[in-house]
Amino acid sequence: MTYQPMTMVDLAGHLSRHPDEKIRWKHVWEFLEEYRWEQADKQAELLLDEPPATGDTRWDVLLGALAEHLAAKLDLAPPGWSRPRILATPWFPSTLPSKRMEALVWAPAAFRKHGVYLSVRDLDAA
Repeated sequence: MTYQPMTMVDLAGHLSRHPDEKIRWKHVWEFLEEYRWEQADKQAELLLDEPPATGDTRWDVLLGALAEHLAAKLDLAPPGWSRPRILATPWFPSTLPSKRMEALVWAPAAFRKHGVYLSVRDLDAA
C-alpha cells in the first residue's frame, strides 16, 4: 500500500469519529501538514470532493472555510460544496479572550465569510 495524503473527505471522517475537540484539532493540523508537503496540483485535488457531515455544523463549516482558504492560496475558486457552508452565529473555537481578539484581527477572509473566527497564525503554526 502506498502513502495517500488525507483529503477533506478523510478529514471529515476523522472528525465524525472523534467528538473530543482536542483530537479533532490534531486531525486538522495533521491534514494541514500533509497538505503542505504535496505539489500544488495534488493539493487542489485534496479539496475537491465534498466531505460528509461530521455531526457538528460548526466543524462542517470549518471544513468549507478551510477549503476556500486553501484554494485561494492556490489562486483557485473555492470548491462548490464549500460556498453554502456558513454559520448564522459566529464561532470562536478558542474560549480564551486573548485568542478571540487575535482571531478577530487575524482570521483569514474565507473564515470570516463562513463565520469561523480562527487566527491565520493558528493555521500557520500547525
